[in-house]
Amino acid sequence: MNEQPKPLNRTGSENSAARIKPLPVLPVFLKLRNRRAVVVGGSEAAAWKAELLAAAGALVDIFAPAPSAQILQLEHTPARDRITIRRRRWTAASFSDAAIVVADAQSEAEAKAMKQAAKAAGVPLNVIDRPDHCDVQFGSIVNRAPAVVAISTDGAAPILGQAIRRRIETLLPPALADWADIAKTLRATVGKRLQQGRQRRIFWERFSRAALSRPCHVDERTLLVAAMERIAAEVDATGGLVTIIGGGSGDPELLTIKAVHALQSADAILYDHPSADRILELARREASRSPVEPVSEQEIPDLADRLEELADGGRHAVWVIPGNPAACSIVARLKGIATARGTTVSVVPGVSNTTAEARTPETRKAPARRVRSARSAGSARNHRARRISRL
Repeated sequence: MNEQPKPLNRTGSENSAARIKPLPVLPVFLKLRNRRAVVVGGSEAAAWKAELLAAAGALVDIFAPAPSAQILQLEHTPARDRITIRRRRWTAASFSDAAIVVADAQSEAEAKAMKQAAKAAGVPLNVIDRPDHCDVQFGSIVNRAPAVVAISTDGAAPILGQAIRRRIETLLPPALADWADIAKTLRATVGKRLQQGRQRRIFWERFSRAALSRPCHVDERTLLVAAMERIAAEVDATGGLVTIIGGGSGDPELLTIKAVHALQSADAILYDHPSADRILELARREASRSPVEPVSEQEIPDLADRLEELADGGRHAVWVIPGNPAACSIVARLKGIATARGTTVSVVPGVSNTTAEARTPETRKAPARRVRSARSAGSARNHRARRISRL
């Protein structure tokens, strides 16, 4: 018997899943180039913060009556032209016109005085190792400039933040910085050659997959411009895209890579799944999310109307259902209706716990040997082909 998901209704936006769970802090990226930043204190910790602010392009004033060797060393770094060491104590006037103040307070009383002065000046304050007095906090940083990743534990476990950073460092190739530079130079060209909507989304998704999987070659920009031309000629920017995802048993770790890609590129998501919250955590934050309720099978054309409306103008609509939509008659009928109306529909099968655990270690070994043999044969053929091509 075919597995049947709960049918959907046309409305019902009540009780929509939150796009993002509550945050202890708001992650933001502050532009500091050629803006004044104040650092108070002569310690090693203050020196590190001053160097970080200068790396972000700030003009850094350090107030330190007795600067440490680390502070003085900043006068011999590449950032020396952006750093001024003032050998005196700070005053409330020191915070005037500053974009940010970072301070290494010597006492609780001084921290409170700094907080009061920063508030009066309208300047965000970070007091090193005193989170109760901070308006902003510094997290661990993964630098692939212009791509930057920041990690925060809300001051609860800085060492954990550093461990997370190390893990991310191993996942992000150094060449990502080169790809990000190319992305900056390509934005204007993308705006001219590709229509807003599906064409641009397809280009940037392909760009991102390449950036995370291989080195950046010297002729990469030329190849990317050629890819734009192909997308512009082949892809209808106004044609909508609907993806029906099988959520299986609701375990997000069992989602296919294709399902995750769809969730992360969605503009709108309908969900009919008891474990939707866990799955939707993987989705694009900006995507609208709406639950759906049962309707009769005769109303399936109305479901197609809803999905077509959500996908209008080159948008990407995703419907998440339990089980495996590839074996579902309702999905097959809906796909037929939507496709006949000119909407592209993709179905991504779901994986259940039973399916994932069905094969024993013994049954997994034989296919693995066959895969290795096939790969070995393929490698030999490719090697021969390369040798022939050089003749």
